[in-house]
Amino acid sequence: MKRLVTICAALICAAAPLAARTYEGEEAAALRCANTLAYTAVTLGRADMIGEDEKNVMLGITILILERHVSGTRAEKKAAMQVMRDRRDIDATLRDYRRNAAKCLVQFPIN
Repeated sequence: MKRLVTICAALICAAAPLAARTYEGEEAAALRCANTLAYTAVTLGRADMIGEDEKNVMLGITILILERHVSGTRAEKKAAMQVMRDRRDIDATLRDYRRNAAKCLVQFPIN
Protein backbone atom coordinates (compact mmCIF):
# COMPACT_ATOMS: atom_id res chain seq x y z
CA MET A 1 0.00 0.00 0.00
CA LYS A 2 2.86 2.40 0.75
CA ARG A 3 4.26 1.74 -2.73
CA LEU A 4 0.87 2.61 -4.20
CA VAL A 5 0.80 5.91 -2.32
CA THR A 6 4.37 6.68 -3.37
CA ILE A 7 3.61 6.04 -7.03
CA CYS A 8 0.46 8.09 -6.93
CA ALA A 9 2.17 10.92 -5.08
CA ALA A 10 4.80 10.97 -7.82
CA LEU A 11 2.05 11.15 -10.44
CA ILE A 12 0.00 13.89 -8.82
CA CYS A 13 2.44 15.97 -6.79
CA ALA A 14 5.76 16.11 -8.60
CA ALA A 15 6.45 18.96 -10.96
CA ALA A 16 6.86 17.92 -14.55
CA PRO A 17 7.63 19.68 -17.79
CA LEU A 18 4.78 20.40 -20.16
CA ALA A 19 3.45 17.28 -21.79
CA ALA A 20 5.26 16.49 -25.00
CA ARG A 21 2.20 14.54 -25.99
CA THR A 22 -1.35 15.73 -26.51
CA TYR A 23 -4.13 13.42 -25.42
CA GLU A 24 -7.53 13.56 -27.07
CA GLY A 25 -10.89 11.85 -26.91
CA GLU A 26 -11.26 8.91 -24.54
CA GLU A 27 -7.70 9.19 -23.24
CA ALA A 28 -8.16 12.87 -22.40
CA ALA A 29 -11.40 11.99 -20.61
CA ALA A 30 -9.61 9.25 -18.67
CA LEU A 31 -6.90 11.72 -17.66
CA ARG A 32 -9.52 14.18 -16.46
CA CYS A 33 -11.24 11.45 -14.43
CA ALA A 34 -7.93 10.33 -12.93
CA ASN A 35 -7.00 13.90 -12.06
CA THR A 36 -10.39 14.56 -10.50
CA LEU A 37 -10.21 11.45 -8.32
CA ALA A 38 -6.61 12.02 -7.26
CA TYR A 39 -6.93 15.74 -6.54
CA THR A 40 -10.16 15.17 -4.59
CA ALA A 41 -8.64 12.30 -2.59
CA VAL A 42 -5.62 14.34 -1.57
CA THR A 43 -7.70 17.42 -0.76
CA LEU A 44 -10.26 15.54 1.34
CA GLY A 45 -7.49 13.61 3.07
CA ARG A 46 -5.64 16.79 4.01
CA ALA A 47 -8.88 18.24 5.39
CA ASP A 48 -9.45 15.07 7.46
CA MET A 49 -12.75 14.55 5.64
CA ILE A 50 -11.79 11.02 4.62
CA GLY A 51 -9.47 8.53 6.25
CA GLU A 52 -6.17 7.26 4.96
CA ASP A 53 -7.74 4.02 3.69
CA GLU A 54 -10.39 5.85 1.65
CA LYS A 55 -7.76 8.18 0.22
CA ASN A 56 -5.57 5.23 -0.76
CA VAL A 57 -8.48 3.49 -2.48
CA MET A 58 -9.18 6.61 -4.55
CA LEU A 59 -5.50 6.98 -5.43
CA GLY A 60 -5.37 3.31 -6.39
CA ILE A 61 -8.34 3.80 -8.72
CA THR A 62 -6.51 6.74 -10.26
CA ILE A 63 -3.49 4.58 -11.04
CA LEU A 64 -5.64 1.82 -12.53
CA ILE A 65 -7.46 4.29 -14.79
CA LEU A 66 -4.13 5.64 -16.01
CA GLU A 67 -2.65 2.17 -16.54
CA ARG A 68 -5.66 0.71 -18.34
CA HIS A 69 -7.11 3.62 -20.28
CA VAL A 70 -4.26 6.01 -21.13
CA SER A 71 -1.42 5.11 -23.48
CA GLY A 72 2.11 6.39 -23.19
CA THR A 73 4.94 6.19 -20.77
CA ARG A 74 4.69 6.92 -17.08
CA ALA A 75 6.53 10.21 -17.70
CA GLU A 76 4.04 11.23 -20.42
CA LYS A 77 1.08 10.47 -18.18
CA LYS A 78 2.70 12.31 -15.29
CA ALA A 79 3.29 15.37 -17.46
CA ALA A 80 -0.28 15.26 -18.76
CA MET A 81 -1.62 15.09 -15.21
CA GLN A 82 0.47 18.14 -14.31
CA VAL A 83 -0.98 20.08 -17.25
CA MET A 84 -4.48 19.04 -16.20
CA ARG A 85 -3.91 20.20 -12.61
CA ASP A 86 -2.50 23.51 -13.79
CA ARG A 87 -5.66 24.19 -15.80
CA ARG A 88 -8.17 23.54 -13.04
CA ASP A 89 -8.54 24.90 -9.53
CA ILE A 90 -9.80 22.89 -6.58
CA ASP A 91 -13.36 24.26 -6.84
CA ALA A 92 -13.67 23.17 -10.48
CA THR A 93 -12.17 19.80 -9.62
CA LEU A 94 -14.61 19.24 -6.75
CA ARG A 95 -17.53 20.19 -9.02
CA ASP A 96 -16.24 17.63 -11.53
CA TYR A 97 -16.02 15.03 -8.78
CA ARG A 98 -19.60 15.60 -7.63
CA ARG A 99 -20.90 15.58 -11.20
CA ASN A 100 -18.75 12.87 -12.81
CA ALA A 101 -17.07 10.49 -10.36
CA ALA A 102 -19.65 7.72 -10.73
CA LYS A 103 -19.70 8.18 -14.52
CA CYS A 104 -15.91 7.93 -14.60
CA LEU A 105 -15.98 4.52 -12.96
CA VAL A 106 -18.52 3.29 -15.50
CA GLN A 107 -16.73 4.83 -18.49
CA PHE A 108 -13.28 3.66 -17.34
CA PRO A 109 -13.72 0.33 -15.52
CA ILE A 110 -10.84 -0.87 -13.40
CA ASN A 111 -11.74 -4.53 -12.97
